[in-house]
Amino acid sequence: MTTAIPSEPKHCFVPYPVPPGGTPHAPGGPLAGLSFAVKDIYDVAGYPTGCGNPHMLALSGTKTASSPVVDTLLAAGAAFAGKVITDELAFSMNGNNAHFGAPRNGAAPDRITGGSSSGSASAVSCGLADIAIGSDTGGSVRAPASHCGLIGLRPTHGRISLANCMPLSPGFDTCGWFARDIASFARVGEVLLGPDTAAPLATPRWLAAADVLALLDPAVQAVFSATLDRLSFAIGTPTPVQASGGVPFDTLYWSFRHLQGQQAWQSLGATIERYNLQLGPGVKERFAWGRDTASTDIARHAEVQRHFRTRFAALLGDDGVLLLPTMPHVAPLLAEPESSLDDYRNRAIRMLCLAGLSGFPQLSLPLMQIDGVPLGLSLIGPPGSDRALITLAATLFQA
Repeated sequence: MTTAIPSEPKHCFVPYPVPPGGTPHAPGGPLAGLSFAVKDIYDVAGYPTGCGNPHMLALSGTKTASSPVVDTLLAAGAAFAGKVITDELAFSMNGNNAHFGAPRNGAAPDRITGGSSSGSASAVSCGLADIAIGSDTGGSVRAPASHCGLIGLRPTHGRISLANCMPLSPGFDTCGWFARDIASFARVGEVLLGPDTAAPLATPRWLAAADVLALLDPAVQAVFSATLDRLSFAIGTPTPVQASGGVPFDTLYWSFRHLQGQQAWQSLGATIERYNLQLGPGVKERFAWGRDTASTDIARHAEVQRHFRTRFAALLGDDGVLLLPTMPHVAPLLAEPESSLDDYRNRAIRMLCLAGLSGFPQLSLPLMQIDGVPLGLSLIGPPGSDRALITLAATLFQA
C-alpha cells in the first residue's frame, strides 16, 4: 500500500484539516491495501468542496455526506488519502490553477500534468496515492493520463454516479479514475462499474482512426505506427477507418464547444455572477464565451451530435474497438506561453470530442513515448463496454 502523505513539493493535495476520526474505511474488501485521492469537486464528509476557486471554497461549508463514488471506495476497503487540486471549476485542460498552483507531473516534472483532474493525476504519478478519482467532461481524465504516464478511463456517460459532485456540463460530465498499474485499475473497475451492458469483446474488430492520425505531427504518427506493429501479434493489423464518420473535425469541435459552453454557463453562471467569482486566465474567458455565444444555433449543434453518434455507433457496432493516440502530442513544457497551451487544447478537443459527443467509453494506456515522455494510446469501445476495454488493456500490457 502506498503511504499517501500530502507532500508540499508535489503541490497536489489541498491542505484541508483532517476531521476528528479521519475518514474511516472498511477493514477488508476488494480494494483493501489501496489508497485513493479525490478531486476537489466531489463531496467528502468532514471536508469542504472548493472546486478550485476560493469563493466556492468560502461558500461550501463542511459537507456532511460524501459522493456515492467516495462511499463505494471506502466500503470496498480503500483508504482515503486526501482531496487534491482541480483546475478552476474543472474548466481547463492545462493543470495550472491560478489560485492554487500547478500540481507536479511525476512522469515528466518539467511538463504540465494536464487538467482539470491535475491533482488526481499528480498524486498517482508521484506515488502519493495508488488510485485517484477525477472527472472527464472534455478530456480531464484522458489528457492527464496521457501526460503523466497513467491508465485513465472516461467511462460510458452516466455509468458512474455524479451525485454530490460539482456539475460543469452534465451532458458530458463523467466520473473516471487513474492508476499506475492495470491490476489495481481493474480492481477499481469491478467495484465502480458493475457488469457491462454491451456484448462481450472476446474477439474485437480492431480499428485505427486514420483521419485522427492525419491531424497529428509526423513524430506522433510514427510512434503510433510503431506501437501497433509491436502489438500486432495481439491485435493483428487494425483496419483504417474514418472515425469522424465523414463529419469535418471543425464541425465536431464547434458543436462540442457550443454544447459544453452552454451547459457550463447554465450550471455555474448564476453563481459566477451573483458572487462575482474572480476567475483565472482562460477559465474566465471560457465562461464569458459560454455566456455570450454558446447558445447560438444550439439545436443545430445538438443535431450534429445526434448525427455523429449514429455514425460512430454504426462504425463500432457491437465488437469494434477504435485505436488512436489520446492526445495530439506529449505534454507541453511548463514554460510554454498561454497562447501555445490554448492552441494545444483546441487541437486536443478535436480528438477528445469523439468520446465526448458519442458518450462512449475511452481508456488511455501508457503504451507510447516520444523521447522518454509519455503519450497515451486510447481504446474507444461501444457504450457499456468499459470493463471489456480494461480486460483488453491487460492483454495489451502483457503483449
